[in-house]
Amino acid sequence: MPKLLLASSNPGKIREYRLLLDNLGYQIVTLSDQRIRKIATEQGDSYEQNAQIKATTYAKLSQLITLADDSGLEVDALHGKPGVHSARFAGEDATDADRVTKLLAMMDGIPWNKRTANFKCVIAIAIPEGELKLCQGKCPGIISLEVRGKNGFGYDPIFYLPELDKTMAELPLELKNQLSHRGQAARKARKILKQLHN
Repeated sequence: MPKLLLASSNPGKIREYRLLLDNLGYQIVTLSDQRIRKIATEQGDSYEQNAQIKATTYAKLSQLITLADDSGLEVDALHGKPGVHSARFAGEDATDADRVTKLLAMMDGIPWNKRTANFKCVIAIAIPEGELKLCQGKCPGIISLEVRGKNGFGYDPIFYLPELDKTMAELPLELKNQLSHRGQAARKARKILKQLHN
C-alpha cells in the first residue's frame, strides 16, 4: 500500500484528514511518523503558495506523495483578516484561545449583520517527481458573540453556522467534515489521489 504523507503537525488537522482520506488505498503517515523535523516556512502571501511550499518541500524530503494544506479565516468587517496569517494572528506562540480572544476583541461592537466571514482551505498534493495539484474549499459563516462548543480547533468555537444554529465547535466531526472548507477541498483531493493510485 503506497504511503501518503500528511504535511502537518497540527493534531486537529491530522485527525480530520485521517477521516476525510479514509479508504483510499493509502497508508496515511505524518511528519513525526517519518521522523521529519524540518519546518517548511510559510512565506507565501496566499493559501495556494503556502500549501505548495509545504507539499513540494516534504515530497522531496520524504520521496512520498504529500498532501499539505493552508487554511484561514477571512472576516469581512476586518477586510479579510486574519486570512493567511490566521495561525500567527496573535503571535508565534499564541494558543487557539489567544487567537479567538484577540479576534472577538477586534469584533467588539460590530453588529450581527456585519459579522460575516469565510473559512478557506487550499490543499496541495505533490509527488516527488515534481507534479503538483491544487484544490480548494470555502465555508461561509458568522463570527459569534461568544465562544461555544468543545469540538474542533482554531477558530471553530466562534464560527457560527446560521442554518444549523451551531458553531463549528458544536458539531460532531463527521458533520463538520461534510460542511467545512477542509471537507470540501478534501473531497476534490480524494479524486486526485485515486488517479495517482491507479
